[in-house]
Amino acid sequence: MIVQEKPTPRQSSILVKLLAIVFVLFGLPLLIGGGYLISLSGSWYYLIAGLALIVSGIQLFRNKMSGAWIFAALFVATLLWTIWESGARFWGWVPRTAVFAVFALVLALLLPKIERGASRKVSLGLSGFLVVCFVIAGICAFTPQFSFKSDAAFPTQPLTADTRVNDPTQADSDWKYYGRDSNATRYSPLKQINAENASKLERAWVYRTGDLPPADKSNKWAAEHTPIKVGNGLYVCSATNNISRIDPTTGKEIWKFKSGVEYKSIPYTAACRGLTYYESKVVPSGQACHSRIVVGTLDMRLLAVDTETGKACEGFGEHGQVNLLKGMGYTVPSFVAITAPVSIVKDTIVTSQEVKDNQRRWAPSGVTRGYDAETGAFKWAWDVNRPGQKGEPKEGEEYSRGTPNSWTASVGDEKLGLVYIPMGNSAADHYSGTRTKAENEVSSAVVALDAQTGDVRWVFQTVHKDVWDMDLGSQPTLMDYPDASGKAVPAMLIPTKMGETFIVNRVTGKPLSKVEEKAVPAGDLKDDTRSPTQPFSVDMPRLGFPDLTEKQMWGLSPLDQLVCRIKFKQANYNGIFTPPSISKPWIMYPGNNGGSDWGSYAYDGNSGVIIANWNNTPMYAQLLTRENVEKDGVYSLDSPKFNPKILSTKRPMDETPYGLNISPFYSPTKMLCSEPPYGMISAIDLHTKKVLWQHPLGTAERNGPLNLKTYLPIQIGLPNNGGPIVTAGGVAFVAATTDNKIRAIDIKTGKELWHDVLPAGGQATPMTYSQNGEQYLVIMAGGHHFMKTPVGDYLVAYKLPK
Repeated sequence: MIVQEKPTPRQSSILVKLLAIVFVLFGLPLLIGGGYLISLSGSWYYLIAGLALIVSGIQLFRNKMSGAWIFAALFVATLLWTIWESGARFWGWVPRTAVFAVFALVLALLLPKIERGASRKVSLGLSGFLVVCFVIAGICAFTPQFSFKSDAAFPTQPLTADTRVNDPTQADSDWKYYGRDSNATRYSPLKQINAENASKLERAWVYRTGDLPPADKSNKWAAEHTPIKVGNGLYVCSATNNISRIDPTTGKEIWKFKSGVEYKSIPYTAACRGLTYYESKVVPSGQACHSRIVVGTLDMRLLAVDTETGKACEGFGEHGQVNLLKGMGYTVPSFVAITAPVSIVKDTIVTSQEVKDNQRRWAPSGVTRGYDAETGAFKWAWDVNRPGQKGEPKEGEEYSRGTPNSWTASVGDEKLGLVYIPMGNSAADHYSGTRTKAENEVSSAVVALDAQTGDVRWVFQTVHKDVWDMDLGSQPTLMDYPDASGKAVPAMLIPTKMGETFIVNRVTGKPLSKVEEKAVPAGDLKDDTRSPTQPFSVDMPRLGFPDLTEKQMWGLSPLDQLVCRIKFKQANYNGIFTPPSISKPWIMYPGNNGGSDWGSYAYDGNSGVIIANWNNTPMYAQLLTRENVEKDGVYSLDSPKFNPKILSTKRPMDETPYGLNISPFYSPTKMLCSEPPYGMISAIDLHTKKVLWQHPLGTAERNGPLNLKTYLPIQIGLPNNGGPIVTAGGVAFVAATTDNKIRAIDIKTGKELWHDVLPAGGQATPMTYSQNGEQYLVIMAGGHHFMKTPVGDYLVAYKLPK
């Protein structure tokens, strides 16, 4: 008789035990955090998942197959829950399923090691199935989310029959203004580079400004510069206002003017976004400073430099410069600065300045001033809280403090004699309780001023009593637009950080697109009441996504997604105009770096199409008691107690009842808590006011958790700074993204035609010009400290091969 031996139990593998320990360690924070999330009226999933993972881990450690079955049930339940919460949104699947899918694959491979586990054949079959799922997920990852292409034909006619798309003040080959033309359209009539040949672009030359952060100083660099080109000169401004003239065909330096700006004068950012060209009507052609470059500096001077020699214009101000600190009262270096190009209208230089945010209520003035373009002599001041007083303050007096400032590029209409000033809000950006009626009327508004007198002609406001820092960062674009009768009227395109686009009559300031005042949430601060309504541009597509929900919280794993859900439930959030609060944090979405910022739009008048890249980046903020701020040693930068070594997310907002804590809405892995995409590019047809196409802008190659590079060319859509340009060749060019790329995009389809990786971050708006019959594309690659892109001093030029 043959006695069959009883099979011995399988010995638990050390790998199974290790996996079991991982399950328990991963499940514990899910269990604890999930319980807390339930107390905040959040999802029950995390507590249940944590409990299931812990029990599964315990059973696996005991070498019990039931542990695998419990995990399988959790995995299936997670898939069903993901479908319910995220549907087809791929990025919603990543934090919910990616880690568990990896766990499932490892567990499937270890099944033969578990007592009464599956056979090796079954194990390999399950593993193969999961690998196929990973491949499908990878394909989905490379398929851009939120892409859209309309079936509508691309328009081929301008909005009105008398639309002027070429600027008679410059040659087609030039880029004379910051926005290319006097209307700031960022449109070039050049078409040598087109949709058929843009893929052949190659580098022509690289120029280096030599302006980089000192080795012993913090990096504040973000050049953000767009050069100008007039005739045989290409004029470039470095991060600290050094000016160069270079040869447009070779990039060879012809001369350099050093501004003398010191590091201590750098505000939040060392940037010189643009230069302004002016031809004198007094100095004869051929003499020094007949043509000149004018720039406002970081240390508040107005400089005029001869275009031919690079020498200061001695007849301008005092030896070529004007002191813009005159009348400003007490301040310290870096509190006020000019980073944007000045406007020159009716031979008047119109200049405003940025005032550092959230320092104190009675910060230096936001006054706008006019100076004679020939001599630099003061002409007028528009000072919000000194109505009727257009002269410089007398000795012992100063411009009114804490008033709304304009830190971005204005634009002028020479024919109408008006300059259009995009305004920010008053000092101490997130508290409005002590603002005057006059301040509230002009904050976050476009103000039309008479360029010769400084008189206010009209005001169009985009945010009432702004406490969200939704200042107007974009340069408006001038255009012709049909009124209700179809007649062409002088109009203006106003982009905003909310993603709203307003179109107004630039003669009267009256809206040409439909604007509605809609009710918004009321605040609970008795000393700082909110406006009951806000203006919305209801017939123009908003460049943004719907309001956030708990389901849209993101991360790379269930753990950081759980943290983001907890932070979301801990905060106040009632949509785009959620009021500031002191009892708990509040969420600003799309945030004060959302929508369109200083990069502005590009507008093709031939087709009536806008090209716009935009952001979708939430911020997390909370008002603080004065004691809470001061206990950390946080004071205004002009205070005797200010300590520059204290790095904090807190802001003092001195001379108000509150301080502020503000930062991006981050997960523990330094990824934004909202689902991607974070940056988009869109084309809008102004004939129909519809989106023609829309795509995420930017890949994940140089971005990732904890600021690590992933090297994955996934079109995730990145935060971006800098704007687009558009050409008659049917191509839009844009850099701006944190993947350091510049791209050529077909304006009819949105398809990427070409890209190149820049030697540093391309947080700037490109430009294009023609010289000796060849068209060039030029971009400043200077990097950006806030965007965490590599710093540089490169000006890179491209052209087609001969």
